[in-house]
Amino acid sequence: MSIEFPEEIESLRLTFANIVAVTHPDQLREQIADLSKQAAAPDLWDDPEKAQQVTSNLSHVQSELARVTKMGERIEDLEAIVELAGEEEGEDRELLLEEAAASLEKIQRDLADLEVRTLLSGDYDERAAVVTIRSGAGGVDAADFAQMLLRMYLRWAERNEYPTTVMDTSYAEEAGIKSATFEVNAPYAYGTLSVEAGTHRLVRISPFDNQGRRQTSFAAVEVIPLIESTDHIDIPDSDLKVDVFRSSGPGGQSVNTTDSAVRMTHIPTGIVVSMQNEKSQIQNRAAALRVLQSRLLQLRHEQEQAARKELAGDVKASWGDQMRSYVLQPYQMVKDLRTGYENGNTAAVFDGEIDDFINAGIRWRKDSEAGQEQ
Repeated sequence: MSIEFPEEIESLRLTFANIVAVTHPDQLREQIADLSKQAAAPDLWDDPEKAQQVTSNLSHVQSELARVTKMGERIEDLEAIVELAGEEEGEDRELLLEEAAASLEKIQRDLADLEVRTLLSGDYDERAAVVTIRSGAGGVDAADFAQMLLRMYLRWAERNEYPTTVMDTSYAEEAGIKSATFEVNAPYAYGTLSVEAGTHRLVRISPFDNQGRRQTSFAAVEVIPLIESTDHIDIPDSDLKVDVFRSSGPGGQSVNTTDSAVRMTHIPTGIVVSMQNEKSQIQNRAAALRVLQSRLLQLRHEQEQAARKELAGDVKASWGDQMRSYVLQPYQMVKDLRTGYENGNTAAVFDGEIDDFINAGIRWRKDSEAGQEQ
C-alpha cells in the first residue's frame, strides 16, 4: 500500500475540526433538548401546523448532530484499523490495509459532502424550496425536456428522502409540460437547490422529428425559499387579481368538473401564480398565495442584494443565461458551464444523480462570493 495513512488521517481530522467549528454540536444538543421538551407537551397537536414544524425541526437537528458525531467516530475507527495493521504481518496486514484504504476513500467522499453543508449560510438557505420549471425555446422538444427535468429533481428528492408536493402542472399539447411547480419540504432544500436556478440546455436527436435531426432546446429552472409565518409579507387585496378556472390534465375526480383552479396576479409586479393541485378553490387560493409571498420575498431579497452590490460598485452578474448543458448526441455528456464539472452517465443524471453537480455549484458560489468581497 502506497497510501500515507498518518498524513491522510491528519487531513481528515483538520477538515472535520473545521466542520465542528461551524456546526456547533453543543448548540445542536441544546436545540434537541428544547425541541424534545416541546414535542413532549400534551397539547402539542392542538395546533397541527406548529406540531409538524416542531417535529420536523427536531428530526432535522437530530440528523445534523448524528451526521457530525458519526463522522468523528468513523475517523477514529479508521485510525484504529491502521494501528492494528501496524501490529500485524503478512496477509492479515494486507487485508487490514485494504479495508483501511476503502474506508479512507468513503470517508473522504462523505466528509466533502458534509463540508458542503457548512457552506449553506445564506439568509434563506435553511428554508424549504419552491421549484418552478418552464419550457423555453425548442417547441415540443423543450416541453419534453422540462418534463425530464421535473422527473430528475423529483427522483433526486426521492433518493435523499425529501418530501415533495407537486403544486401545479401545465401540460403541453403534444408532449411534455409548459411548466410545473413543486415544493421540496426539507431543511436547507433552498440553499441546496438554489444553485440549480438558471437556463438548462438539451442537445439530442429529436424523437419528435420524422427526419431524425438534432435539436437544441431550453428550459428554465427557478428556485425560491418557501415563505414562513414570521416573514410578514403582507399583500393588500387591492394588489391582487384572482381568476378561477377548471383544472386541466390527466385523471382526478375534480379535474375538468369544477372551477377549482386559481390564477393569482400580483398587480404591482406582474407576478402570476397558478395552482390546480388541490381539490378545492379555497385550498388552491391558499397555496397560490403562499407561493406568491415566497416569490415576493425572493424579489425583496434580490433587490436588497442589488442595492448592496451597487453601493459596493460591483455590477457583475453572478449567473449566466446558460448554466448546464445536457448533450445526448453526437456524444453523451452533462456539463455545468460554471463549475466545469461533468458526467458522461447521462441516464444516471436524468434519474436524479445530481448531488455532485449541486455540491460543485455550492462550492463555486461560495468561491465567487469570496472573490467579490476581496
